[in-house]
Amino acid sequence: MISFRGLPDLVVAELLFGTQQRLDRHVRLLHTAFKALCDTARAQQVTSLSQLMVEANMRMAGVWKSMTADIRVGLATPELEQLKDVWDAEVFGLGKGRTMNFTGLSQEWLRRAAKAWVVDAIPRRYGRNIPNSLMSMVVCLERLSDSLRINREDHGDAPERLRRTDVEVFQQRLAYLEHTGQISPNLRVTICRWCARFLREIREMGLTRPRQMLAGLPDDFSFRKGDIPRPPEDEGGGRALPDEILAQLCARLDTLETSRRNGRSGAPAGGRHARIAVEILIDTGRRPDEVQKLPWDCLETDADGKHVLVYTDFKNNRLRCQLPIPDTTASMIREQRDRVRGRFPDTPTDQLALFPNPNFNPDGTKPYRSMFLSQLHREWLNTMPPLLTAAGEEFDKARITLYAYRHSYAQRHADAGTPVDVLRELMGHKTLGTTQTYYRVSEKRTRQAVDRLVTLQFDRHGGRLWDEAKALLDHEHTRMRIGQVAVPFGICAEPSNVKAGGHACPFRFRCLGCDHFRTDPSYLPDLRTYLDTLLRDRERLAAATELDAWARAEATPSEEEISRLRRLIRRVESNLDALTDEEREEIRQATSALRRSRAVQLGMPTLLPAAGGLPLERKA
Repeated sequence: MISFRGLPDLVVAELLFGTQQRLDRHVRLLHTAFKALCDTARAQQVTSLSQLMVEANMRMAGVWKSMTADIRVGLATPELEQLKDVWDAEVFGLGKGRTMNFTGLSQEWLRRAAKAWVVDAIPRRYGRNIPNSLMSMVVCLERLSDSLRINREDHGDAPERLRRTDVEVFQQRLAYLEHTGQISPNLRVTICRWCARFLREIREMGLTRPRQMLAGLPDDFSFRKGDIPRPPEDEGGGRALPDEILAQLCARLDTLETSRRNGRSGAPAGGRHARIAVEILIDTGRRPDEVQKLPWDCLETDADGKHVLVYTDFKNNRLRCQLPIPDTTASMIREQRDRVRGRFPDTPTDQLALFPNPNFNPDGTKPYRSMFLSQLHREWLNTMPPLLTAAGEEFDKARITLYAYRHSYAQRHADAGTPVDVLRELMGHKTLGTTQTYYRVSEKRTRQAVDRLVTLQFDRHGGRLWDEAKALLDHEHTRMRIGQVAVPFGICAEPSNVKAGGHACPFRFRCLGCDHFRTDPSYLPDLRTYLDTLLRDRERLAAATELDAWARAEATPSEEEISRLRRLIRRVESNLDALTDEEREEIRQATSALRRSRAVQLGMPTLLPAAGGLPLERKA
């Protein structure tokens, strides 16, 4: 059907190599388009496919473009690619069709240093968006490059002439761009951080040593700690979706099953599988790639018989991570597994993807493409009527992304009182600081919560302290913050303990018997948990046979403490029962706001139930 007669050997080799690459990706190759490509190459007498002149609207144009791209990558090496100013990311194994562009850096020394930094950083990064994160640094360096080009007579081409004043001029330029609205305050902080990191790390890499590419770069051409501006404080809700918006999205999930069909193959682009993928994102808070690349056998049970999701944290290169999931989420995963198994009965289950790519995937081993679900999700949102906030205002749909469900998951757990150390484990973060950026408690809401709960403060006997208080003044808020410290199930006003941050109680933390102790309804779950702990400990110690009598008596909770705690709980509950429904709802919201900002938890970390709103375990 296809004749290579009259074609140079190199062209024949290129055609065969291009055919191999297409078939390996399960991309169909029509013999008519392939024959037209061979005939055109023969007619133009080219010595390589790259020399071929092909009109854009010809049938073979797509085949020719795909093959020449495969040939270019097949002949390239990372060493040769580094000599260019525009890199093909596929040469470095970082994904097909992605580039890294250094042409925005005017100075040759800066361009070479940026390339060296990127090459050094590639092996130490994980995930599927490495080119994007690396190009973020390059784009920030372009701002530094522009500043040097504009403000220096030599345009910054001589690195040995640079000084500390050039960094200061760059800082002033960024401040000007921010004040004139050309860049945002957050972008200004990001640019400073990336440039400071770059200048620090190229020195750590040894590029400024004698006979290296940046030899002679002065040490004072660097950023000091004070040069990085403080990031603006976000008093909003962060990237988490409001509860009412998330509820509206969940109510319309059925429309995701009737989304458009793929025009090329007729395979359903939307459908039940897409809805399940989005629901798993909402329920688990995983990153989009972690859900889209789930293997078929991602559902397991732990030692207690509870369901866990087994996934790969691509960003941090962590394999077989486990996340507890509710039964409703597990049932959706089982449904999707049955559907995939029925569609690909001959493929071993350890090779199947839970969400197979609907195109070019005859055996079901290829998962969703990175942008597949995101594009489908955006089209689904665009077909919806306006989404309204609780205030009746239209919500910007551009803020609803797949990653926003991860922030909403963190916010939902924070609202429910999940301790931050437990939430860090659930989110898969290395530091608590990272986790705390995923949810927000504004100062305004915290102050309102304090004002609302201050009238319901109780002493150790359960007596009300602020019966007539309406709202605290600014200095009273300040006094409360510096004159008290959080302790388990309440706050302490004892001066020496406050000064030590709650770690130097002179009375051995006998809060229930101390006049310096205060509590309010926001601590009610902690009080109940503590009572359960005391009762458990009492029964366990009473049954212990390995303790002497004096040791058992010393360790056993006293009846007076248990009685005092029960009486305190009853007093708090009775005061809440005396409120109207509207007042109780205000107290619930104030309690939720304060528990989110609280740093002290009682006992071992546990997962607490949701405090109203959208439950942690959504009903099917």
